Amino acid sequence: MVKKYHIYWYCQIFGWSFYIVINSIFFGLTSESGYREYLIYFLMLPIGIGISHFYRHLLIRLHILDLKIPSQLIYIVLFSFIKGIIFFGMILALSKIFGLALADLTAVDVSVSVINFAVIFCLWNVIYFGFQYFQNYKRSEINSLRYLAASRESELNSLKAQLNPHFIFNCMNSIRALIDENPSKAKDAVTQLSNILRNTLLMDKRKEILLREEISLVKDYLNLEEIRYEERLNYDFEIDAQALNVLIPPFIVQSQVENAIKHGISKLPGKGRISIRAGVEAANLKIQVSNTGKINSEAPLTGVGFKNSIQRLDLLYGNAGNISIKEIEDLVVVEINLPLKV
Repeated sequence: MVKKYHIYWYCQIFGWSFYIVINSIFFGLTSESGYREYLIYFLMLPIGIGISHFYRHLLIRLHILDLKIPSQLIYIVLFSFIKGIIFFGMILALSKIFGLALADLTAVDVSVSVINFAVIFCLWNVIYFGFQYFQNYKRSEINSLRYLAASRESELNSLKAQLNPHFIFNCMNSIRALIDENPSKAKDAVTQLSNILRNTLLMDKRKEILLREEISLVKDYLNLEEIRYEERLNYDFEIDAQALNVLIPPFIVQSQVENAIKHGISKLPGKGRISIRAGVEAANLKIQVSNTGKINSEAPLTGVGFKNSIQRLDLLYGNAGNISIKEIEDLVVVEINLPLKV
């Protein structure tokens, strides 16, 4: 607000000074004039500033800037002529004070002078109103962007909150299956689950985490599921050292691993494998999660984890981030491409 007020006064002083100097030079070239005429011209500077400044207070007091544009235009024209008349009247008064002859002024001269001054004040209005519109437009644009950011943040938080119960539910199912079969392993699984939940709560507070943190969570989750599936579940990691410190959305890899177990490993009669690979290519991080199995053409993979990932990548990165799924021989491969952020 202070900066805006300073700009207003700089424009006032510079604008009126420029107008007075140009007019005094032009007047001096076209007329024989003495010091009294020039004195009147330079006294026009504080008069012009005073009238326009009072007019500004009137605009604010009457809330004219809040009116519709047609109403504003009527006020601009009306007040421009009123200010032109006041300005001309004050110049006449100064001329009388300094003893200048005014008897030769005709009605046409008066009308022309008033119109000229009205045009100057109309130009002042155009600049002032234009600046206000520009400020309001910027403010409106900033508010719109803030609203959009808040909306996206809220949606991201909602999507993350959607993943947590889904993830915990899967873990609890694994432990429940072990309670009757192997109580000792079930006990170990509860301990692993508590470690996973602790890490999950820490991740849940952030919009992005390091890939190394996500991989650590995935390893804990696979260790837990390995207790349940035993030799049916095998997994391996191939992570580029350069990729470990790249920022990614939380649970973006882990949710695909969940899907790989739910839709792939759990449906296999024999051994299955999950492979997680990540590397940096050009300005992108490429993550690949593959598992033994096939895509069910009648019920394609559209579970919580996959749909959630599509939405989050779109919100965070737009077209720069994407996720796809395809079948290569006996493998279901999910590819995640993210812009490089460290």
